[in-house]
Amino acid sequence: MGARILGSLALILAVIIAVTTSTFMVKEQELALRVQIQEIIGKDYKPGLHFKMPFIDDIVKFDRRVLTRRFDGEQFLTSESQSLAVDYYIKWRISDAERFYKSTSGGDEGRAEGIVGAKVQAGIKNAVAGRTLKEIVNSDRQKITSEFMTRSSRALGDLGIQLIDVRIQRIDLQDDVAARVYDSMKQSFEGIARTQRGEGDRESQKIRATAERQRTEIIAKANADAQRIRGEGESAAAAIYAAAYNHNPEFYTFWRSLQAYRNSLGQDRDLIVISPDSEFFKYLKSPTPNKR
Repeated sequence: MGARILGSLALILAVIIAVTTSTFMVKEQELALRVQIQEIIGKDYKPGLHFKMPFIDDIVKFDRRVLTRRFDGEQFLTSESQSLAVDYYIKWRISDAERFYKSTSGGDEGRAEGIVGAKVQAGIKNAVAGRTLKEIVNSDRQKITSEFMTRSSRALGDLGIQLIDVRIQRIDLQDDVAARVYDSMKQSFEGIARTQRGEGDRESQKIRATAERQRTEIIAKANADAQRIRGEGESAAAAIYAAAYNHNPEFYTFWRSLQAYRNSLGQDRDLIVISPDSEFFKYLKSPTPNKR
């Protein structure tokens, strides 16, 4: 009985070992190669369970997802030999497992990452070296990376690697260089500000002179118009007065006398020295007009 149980257990164990050594599982996020003594004999496996030769075939798996690596504070020189610190990151993935395996001596992802980093770094170095500091500051960062993306993508594609994206996050000067650059920019902007203020002052004086001249012309014209209108009014008033006087001279004389009485008599602190028989008091003595 004991021998039978041991035999059954041995058989089950043998079956388990045979299954585990002759099958392998490929996940959705994996690429797999079946290799015999460094020679690829199987590739392009879809996700699921697959078979292999036990103890002979080796299964090499790679991550098929997008991989990201950051580079912080990498030093590059501009065409003016100004040192820049650049932060950027790279996104890449394995596009061809067979090429990747052969180009990286067995699929070493660390070595592949170094190759990708070196290619991109060389591209950024050439792009920065071909520009002045001012051009780099004013240019679009995406334009800098686009210059070498096509060339680097083609070179990495031959290695079974797809370069997806390169993004420059920060471009900065070293502290001593930054201080000199900022001082130079400050002086430049101060000069521009002085020039613009001088031009503004000249324009302001020109506008004020023009406005003052126009004001003088408007006031002079207005005064001339006022004097003309006043003269016309006085002439019209004199004509009306003359017409009224000619129509009834006695009434006109009486009305003018009343106006003179109202304006001259009964005012505080007024003093009038006049002869009693003066014509001024004619209508006070007798409102009846003299008849001739």
